[in-house]
Amino acid sequence: MERMFAAQNPNPTLLRQSPPLVGTPSSLGVLSFSSFRCKSRTPSRSSFRITNSSTAVDPQVQAQYRVDVLSESLPFIQRFRGKTIVVKYGGAAMKSEHLRASVVNDLVLLSCVGLRPVLVHGGGPEINSMLNRLGILPQFIDGLRITDAATMEVVSMVLVGSVNKNLVSLIAQAGATAVGLSGLDGGLFTARPGPDADRLGFVGEVARVDPSVIRHLTGQGFIPVIASVSMDDRGQKYNINADTVAGELAAALGAEKLILLTDVAGILRQRDDPSSLVKEIDIKGVKMMVEEGTIAGGMIPKVSCCVRSLAQGVRTASIIDGRVPHSLLLEIMTDEGTGTMITG
Repeated sequence: MERMFAAQNPNPTLLRQSPPLVGTPSSLGVLSFSSFRCKSRTPSRSSFRITNSSTAVDPQVQAQYRVDVLSESLPFIQRFRGKTIVVKYGGAAMKSEHLRASVVNDLVLLSCVGLRPVLVHGGGPEINSMLNRLGILPQFIDGLRITDAATMEVVSMVLVGSVNKNLVSLIAQAGATAVGLSGLDGGLFTARPGPDADRLGFVGEVARVDPSVIRHLTGQGFIPVIASVSMDDRGQKYNINADTVAGELAAALGAEKLILLTDVAGILRQRDDPSSLVKEIDIKGVKMMVEEGTIAGGMIPKVSCCVRSLAQGVRTASIIDGRVPHSLLLEIMTDEGTGTMITG
């Protein structure tokens, strides 16, 4: 996807290298959206605040900065208003209470200004915790969970009954209205056995998607929260990779953006070197990096999911660092973005 002011940029390959839209002196510290509420008709003066433990900032400067931020956000709000953004939520952002609140507040803010966010989640650590409590030893092959019948019941119970409903509750507390779903609800997505079913058990793939229920919900202002569990045509439940579910839903919805929250900065040219972050790359470039071995390991299924969604009509796909507070807003509401943006 072209960034907001591509027409004025003489070198479109450097769009994500451009400076931030809002020039903020270091003395102003960090903008916090922690008190922003969709349902609040009279937000307090602390709804936006600039925090810096070492520097006192004049209240008038803070007020002007808040106005500047809102003003500079207008082109992005206009650009994405009414557009669907599919977010896959996982990793450190699910484990940390602070980061969890950051993601939820970002989703609520995006919904309030007219975007249509859709949240897809997994919940590996929570599944492992419950299996251990029940005396079932979690087992993996090449990092993939072995899911027998007993494990599948736990997966469904944890993802659909616990993690999903907790997220719905957090979004409600933040001032928006969410609806918790899985692939079983409304025939949202149907599963089929994965290629390694003989080894992994009930680990599935997405066979087909019917996004009607999602379109209805987002059109009414709800935030869908979707657990990556579904069933096949015979009623057998399957655990499906949440990245895969997010990608297939984004394609079926014709989403403007697919965003994967991860525990890494994005695609790196040199492993373990965050300064080698690739800010923007196209499908051809991704395939070259995979062939060269630069993209390897757990990043391969993530970029494959992104490439597949782009091939089916999603405008852009981004892999961003969920460990960074408000990374969703940085990706959507700033020209420089965060992480790696993949284009078609």
